[in-house]
Amino acid sequence: MGCRNSRPHRASPSPSVLLVKLMKQKSTSGPLPSLPNVKSLISSAILLSMVALASLQCTGARAQADKSAPVMPPSEPYPQLVDITDSTRIQFTHVSSKEQRYIVESMSGGVALIDYDQDGWPDIYFTNAPTVEMAQRGEKAKSALYHNNHDGTFTDVTDKAGVGFPCWANGVSVGDYNNDGKPDLLVSCFGGVVLYRNNGDGSFSDVTKQTGLGGDTLWAAGATFGDYDKDGWDDLFVSHYVDLHLDSLPVFGSSKTCKYMGIDVQCGPRGLIGSGDNLFHNNHDGTFTEVSKQAGVDDPEHRFGLTAVWSDFDNDGKLDLFVTNDGQGNYLYKGDGTGHFEELALTSGVAANEDGVEQANMGLALGDYLHNGRMSLAISHFDNEYTAFYRNDGSMSFTDASIAAGTVKGTKGYVGWGDAFVDFDNDGWADFFQVDGHVYPQMDNPQLNAKYLQPKLLFVNLRNGSFKDISKQAGPAIQIPQVSRGMAVGDIFNDGRLEAVIENMAGKPMILRPEGGAENHWISFQLQGVKCNRLALNARVRVTAGDMVQLDEIRSGGSYLSQSDLRLHFGLGLHARADKVEIMWPDGSTDQMGGLQADRFYVVRQGAGIVSSESSTEMHQANQTLAVAH
Repeated sequence: MGCRNSRPHRASPSPSVLLVKLMKQKSTSGPLPSLPNVKSLISSAILLSMVALASLQCTGARAQADKSAPVMPPSEPYPQLVDITDSTRIQFTHVSSKEQRYIVESMSGGVALIDYDQDGWPDIYFTNAPTVEMAQRGEKAKSALYHNNHDGTFTDVTDKAGVGFPCWANGVSVGDYNNDGKPDLLVSCFGGVVLYRNNGDGSFSDVTKQTGLGGDTLWAAGATFGDYDKDGWDDLFVSHYVDLHLDSLPVFGSSKTCKYMGIDVQCGPRGLIGSGDNLFHNNHDGTFTEVSKQAGVDDPEHRFGLTAVWSDFDNDGKLDLFVTNDGQGNYLYKGDGTGHFEELALTSGVAANEDGVEQANMGLALGDYLHNGRMSLAISHFDNEYTAFYRNDGSMSFTDASIAAGTVKGTKGYVGWGDAFVDFDNDGWADFFQVDGHVYPQMDNPQLNAKYLQPKLLFVNLRNGSFKDISKQAGPAIQIPQVSRGMAVGDIFNDGRLEAVIENMAGKPMILRPEGGAENHWISFQLQGVKCNRLALNARVRVTAGDMVQLDEIRSGGSYLSQSDLRLHFGLGLHARADKVEIMWPDGSTDQMGGLQADRFYVVRQGAGIVSSESSTEMHQANQTLAVAH
């Protein structure tokens, strides 16, 4: 959310980004040279002429990008995304102030899919946050946990579970901090984090203080679990946003950084102070130790951190960490597997866009949308920018492929938040979905070409590295303007189709269900670690069906401060079976299976293989039998 009127509509690229970009263009092999004295290089006349040359090269590269491979239109009508929220009986409403006079009132709204009772049906947790006026009166906003009833409806079990009032809640992620195989809930707060231990009986216990996480009092944003040192236990990274306090809030419209398009708005994040980040190492005894400085991920520049995700971006078997920073350069930390990281975002090409402009960087989507076996990125931004697609070229090198992807025009003019690569039509190629909503209610002004409430965006994968905007062809529901924030994806009805659960800043959430379209095949996997990493976080699955090879991984966090289903879902198109399935477990071991029938949910235990397999029909019949028995 880093764009304000103090920043030009088209910001100038940072000199260091231009220099690195130029060096990457000029060098065709070997490692990038070191940058021991960037300032002196920038001041030289030689660099100025080189920058001019780089601009010409960039223009040529863009022209070449427009000459993409032939477009492959979808073979069947795309499913319509239908709003089914009312039929689910979910009554949650996110608290919202009318004027949003303070930045802290604009950033909440993470949502999680968590099968907390491990019955095989994803449940939903919505975060909530008060207004500043409420907080100053000592009033709280209630978050909510909804249990999946297996029949298309949900029941509010917040009070029984004990998760209603964690804090001024921003985001949420899932992990298993005590390695008991039960998913625990981590809530990021304006004022630290809250860790809820899953007791296994439908209730949770707040274990924040006893685990050593109670010392964090900053504005926590993105939180993600991952075993970065390969010891078999989930560690925790927490990014932090603005250093803000309710007793000293900046005054609405009081300075240049509190104005947008000439009107008074909330202040920040520009003009405010950021906060460093935390990495908590799991001590294997139910406690954590803060090790961010030793590990090299403490963010000494105090950037405005938002979404964070662990993944293995260079396929070397060691976890890396990506952190989006609002209006500043992102972080990409390369892990060495022993607990130390090297920050490479600038030289990897993901600190800023291809013009060297540091963007708003809010939502973060990961996926192998090219079927090249590497996790690429999509990052949502502010309304005077566009959603940036970073193609993973291997060896920690990325290319801003936004123009080639064809998503620049369709995403400009929107403030993007939750996003995901998601295969709504089960054709085996991940499409891209993004939810939007402005931060300034003041945008609802007839004299401004902007809106506070905004529609959602859907781009279908054309299987050649590019996408087609079908937002207006996928049903009227996604054209309903809302102020959306978090978004999570999962098969909440266990019928082989993925739903999107969206939390809105103002009012009720929206649950979108794909209906119609081709009757393509699919396959789903739930992975179980045995002794270590019981939730199998960052385990990867490679599915081969005919000549189609897909890769995905189990991740904690992502989108915008949200958590998607931990099960991995693969569309198979017309293929009635998966010819080969390879599972790469976090400890480096592998399992391999072949000839798996499509349209089934498989539970795979590390080293033991498939321990259960059910079709959607079988799952629903079992549920009906259980209901009759009770």
